Amino acid sequence: MTSQPMIEIRGLTKAFAGQPVLRGIDMTVPEGMVTAVIGKSGEGKSVLLKHIIGLLKPDAGDILFRGGSLASVGASERRAFRRRCSYMFQNMALFDSMTVRDNIALPLRETAKLPEATVAKRVGELAERLELVAILDKFPSQISGGMQKRVALARALVTEPGLVLFDEPTTGLDPIRKAAVLALIDQSRRQFGFTAVLVSHDIPDVFGVAGHVAMLDAGRIVWEGSPEAIRACDDPVVRRFLSGQPDPEDANI
Repeated sequence: MTSQPMIEIRGLTKAFAGQPVLRGIDMTVPEGMVTAVIGKSGEGKSVLLKHIIGLLKPDAGDILFRGGSLASVGASERRAFRRRCSYMFQNMALFDSMTVRDNIALPLRETAKLPEATVAKRVGELAERLELVAILDKFPSQISGGMQKRVALARALVTEPGLVLFDEPTTGLDPIRKAAVLALIDQSRRQFGFTAVLVSHDIPDVFGVAGHVAMLDAGRIVWEGSPEAIRACDDPVVRRFLSGQPDPEDANI
């Protein structure tokens, strides 16, 4: 018997200025693993993430958390769900005027009523586990891009979330650093026990850390399943994307 997914998306639609972006998304996020959302640029993958965390409101459709509709609960329940989530932005969104220590501590100071000593203890423990202790008093401009990614991950994890959303976390990195960041996400998931949704173009590298894959095309999820199954899939849309071949019907080519 299949266990209930952590997140279930049903019929999600969204348009901006009359232009449809999401055209009826149906998708599941199994608990305790990484779900990779793949697809061409401009297909709405980041828009989908922002709906999951509640930064955007759908035009239609519903998002269920452990079987319960988030649309039908009150504001306090939705806030409680958001506190269980964390979001790692594509551009990391670190504050240059803050030290690494303060960047990591920011979510705790903004959302949790904790004594400063507790905040400092949690930041220190997380920094030790992610090997950031030596740079805690540096500013983002003083560390490498790879270390900035690690700091952004620490900030995403400091609130001890149950669900972490990663918006193209390896963008702009060379192949070695891409592999290192994906390995760090996988290692952190195993270490901290969160569920993850990861938007990525890094095919097939992302399949090494994902337990579940969903492909977004033309505003819909056109394929969903395991990394092993997608490699064997004979759907022409999926095959073209995985092999890097252009879609003959794509007007942007």
